[in-house]
Amino acid sequence: MTTLSTLNNFKKNGTKFTCLTCYDAMFARMMDNAEIDSILIGDSLGMVVQGHSSTVPVTVADMAYHTANVARSNQHALIIADLPFMSYSTLEDAINNSRTLMQAGAHVVKLEGGAALCNIVSTLAKAGTPSCVHLGLTPQSVNVFGGYKVQGRAEDAAALLLQDAKAVAEAGAALLVLECVPAALAKAVTEAVAIPVIGIGAGADTDGQVLVMHDMLGLRHGRVPRFVHDFLTDDNNRERSIEGAFRLYQEQVRAGEFPRAEHQFD
Repeated sequence: MTTLSTLNNFKKNGTKFTCLTCYDAMFARMMDNAEIDSILIGDSLGMVVQGHSSTVPVTVADMAYHTANVARSNQHALIIADLPFMSYSTLEDAINNSRTLMQAGAHVVKLEGGAALCNIVSTLAKAGTPSCVHLGLTPQSVNVFGGYKVQGRAEDAAALLLQDAKAVAEAGAALLVLECVPAALAKAVTEAVAIPVIGIGAGADTDGQVLVMHDMLGLRHGRVPRFVHDFLTDDNNRERSIEGAFRLYQEQVRAGEFPRAEHQFD
């Protein structure tokens, strides 16, 4: 069973690890067979499962339902579950809703934001609830950003992101996710904090990588993000199957073969 201690050892040893989103028992079982290191029950389910245009409509009840589905089939991976939009705007909400997700089967809860989360992060840690803090492009704040844009390119924005990362790590966060930030900034953050850092569109130097399952299986309409690779149709997918795609992803991340230069931002 992969635990936070496992991921911390991976960071110390320089071993790259994997994370994929998952929302149901069948895909969780396939990921188990492929030995994916960690699973994220992402509020991305609002878009890829429920058909919304953003993650904003997703509720805590939705997240708990899908977390429980995944947990029933999982034997290997660390399970991370998103706290959805406005479900942690107060400390009381954060505590109550984290309890709901942990009781549904999560091992870690994920929150979006920076240093303003420090009190929540430290309180949850003291109560035995590990947290993962999501920095960079935070989809729950897409209306503030004015769209899905790379974050941290300007010098002041990069400095603030690095400051936020250090602050939440110091407050007791167990993991970080960096989304859509320049590769050099992601490398600097990864080196600056002692906790494991998971990247998506953040280059190859983070400790782990995460993709939305539907994206890496080529199940998308419209524009495909730069950081996505279709592992289902990849010529190296010897099994030509979904489980084969999961295995290939695991192999390529572990070997440092994914992501490549074309998947990152400068």
